[in-house]
Amino acid sequence: MLRLFAFLMMLLASPGVFAQDEGPRGIHATEAVVTDAALVPHARPAIVAGELKTQRFVILHTAKAAGAARALAEQIEGVRDTFGAMLGRDWPGTTEIRLGVGRQEFEALALPGGKPPGWAVALAYPGHQIILLDALSLSDTEGPTTLRHELAHVALGQLAKDWPRWFQEGVAQNLTDERYSVAHYSALFRAVTQERVFHFEDLSDEWPDVPADVEIAYAQSAAFVAFLTGKHGSHAMGLLVDGVRAGEPFEQAFGKAFRTSLLLEEQDWREGLAARYGWLPLTTSSALLWLTASVLCVAAFARRMRQKAARMTELAAEDAAEDAALRLLAAARAAGPLPVDGSEPLSPALPWPEWPGATTPAAPPNPSAPSQPEALEGAPEALESGAGHPEGPDGPDMEDEEPEASSGEYELDGEAPSGRPPKPTLH
Repeated sequence: MLRLFAFLMMLLASPGVFAQDEGPRGIHATEAVVTDAALVPHARPAIVAGELKTQRFVILHTAKAAGAARALAEQIEGVRDTFGAMLGRDWPGTTEIRLGVGRQEFEALALPGGKPPGWAVALAYPGHQIILLDALSLSDTEGPTTLRHELAHVALGQLAKDWPRWFQEGVAQNLTDERYSVAHYSALFRAVTQERVFHFEDLSDEWPDVPADVEIAYAQSAAFVAFLTGKHGSHAMGLLVDGVRAGEPFEQAFGKAFRTSLLLEEQDWREGLAARYGWLPLTTSSALLWLTASVLCVAAFARRMRQKAARMTELAAEDAAEDAALRLLAAARAAGPLPVDGSEPLSPALPWPEWPGATTPAAPPNPSAPSQPEALEGAPEALESGAGHPEGPDGPDMEDEEPEASSGEYELDGEAPSGRPPKPTLH
């Protein structure tokens, strides 16, 4: 976890995170502003198929863009109201918006001599209060933001002249809520940690050439305008607009409106940058908390999947072992019983012959009786002469035989084991 966090921090702090060969990302890569006031709008382009009017807008559209024009007419007045709430002033006159579908219609709606760049999908003519849009861009996720950005340029162009570049871009981004993006935060984080924050006097007319520096310029302009608006309110912003409209230099109008100098306000803003965009807020922000929780959830899920895979492997091994044992047992049963001592398997069991008197309980050994071999020596003669049988060769008289007690002793006349009646004796 610590390694992942360190890697993310190094990635954010690296100056080469964003490709140096690419231009600005987001809407800054798709919008353009033409400040040449010498362009003279000619008659309505022939490709225009209709128009829609609202209180402060007129929307010219082609036949293909009729649906987009109707949807835009329902929302555009509310967008303009938010501009007046921030700037403290509303720009005069009616703003014209031209809508076409596709590159061919988009270029056909442009002013003569003001052809849009090949990468742009939106173009603003602040001096003529005209905005040119590709209707397809409005259905994109950044389409509404692009429209508001162009509208901000028209608003500032109509309210006053000679705005510093950083102020124009800062106001536009605050009106479109671009300053809340992750790209802006990461750009300011790199600027603060690498001490690459620009002075605003260097961003009045010129803009950096390196794309990574361009992102920093956009981000710090948006952050500084938000700082001024939050500190002084929309009333002071309105006074600044009035002063610049009256022809005062921007810094002079700034001092009258905010009762301080641009340099002092910039220093005050810079002192709080480390607390807002340095390492401390990154380690204590709720965004980091959610990021950490997300990483932990992913790690826990991956660990659970590894444990599950290991358990499945273990169960598969156990099943294979049981199958092998069953096969061995089946083979052993087919081959015959196995001896206990591990010698060669025995042959199949044969039936044991039944011997005479096998079911009669054996008599207890008599110490005075001859051993088994001696008794067997006279067995043939005894069988022929009837010896060994007092009753004769026909066999013993089983009825006269005294039954043997369970203890191995013969019962005596008149005596019986406890609990049993005496057995009568025949004479």
